[in-house]
Amino acid sequence: MKPDRPDHAAPPDAAARRAVQPVVCYPVDTLPPPDLVAYRAAREGARKVSETIVPPRDAMAFDVPAGAFFRITSIEGPQVGDLNLWNADDLSERFFSGKTRALHGTHVSTGDRLWSNLPHLRPMATIVADTLDWYGFDAFGGSVHDVIGTRCDPYTHRLLAGGDYHHCCHSNLTRALAARSGLSASAAEPHVHDVLNVFMCTGFLRETGQYFMKASPVRPGDHIEFFAEIDLIGALSACPGGDCGAEHSSDAARCHPLKVEVFVPAAPPAGWTPPARNAYAGGHGA
Repeated sequence: MKPDRPDHAAPPDAAARRAVQPVVCYPVDTLPPPDLVAYRAAREGARKVSETIVPPRDAMAFDVPAGAFFRITSIEGPQVGDLNLWNADDLSERFFSGKTRALHGTHVSTGDRLWSNLPHLRPMATIVADTLDWYGFDAFGGSVHDVIGTRCDPYTHRLLAGGDYHHCCHSNLTRALAARSGLSASAAEPHVHDVLNVFMCTGFLRETGQYFMKASPVRPGDHIEFFAEIDLIGALSACPGGDCGAEHSSDAARCHPLKVEVFVPAAPPAGWTPPARNAYAGGHGA
């Protein structure tokens, strides 16, 4: 947090320094855009092969084969979800929220991709539909589906509030991955990573730069849908914050289940092939 009263006076050229124009760190003009027309054509008539109901204040894992679609839907009431993704054949390859944020911005929607961690750095999933894409950015600078927040966790809760709370999203995701993989909770926990905050409405306060949340605009029936670029294990936590309009990491908020459906098309999208791992040869100049 920046101090209200800085210790140092502004220099004479402070205004000029502040007026320097920003430069986008990672221009994405050279990235081939996803062929949403082909994806949507493949989605037509796709066969539903599984449905997972994620209970309130808990998480569930699910599997999605490469070339299939998965949809996360709000049911019963406004609810935020924390999403993790792994390569189904290699848990060390997982969703990289930081690089996704650097490439696509603080919040993601249709046409954006969820990228995997280094050294893999390839698309894991592509967003093909989002019923909240109308929201944009509000007057507070808030938007939906963020790749900013890390996930609520019992360690930060202990640090700030004292006591232990076992239904933070970090713990929920740990239990879900342990159940899916057969790993112990202690072995599964290091694979849990920063999330896509599905349906969560967040931003940064202009005055202090602090991360904020506000009640999500999601309503029953709203959904976000993805195309799996590689074989995936997913885990979704129905956050204990409910719609995250007040607090999380407690049993205070009203919470609702979320639904995950997987759909397999009759044929993959025209021209699609699973993305290869990043082509950088390694070495790092050593």
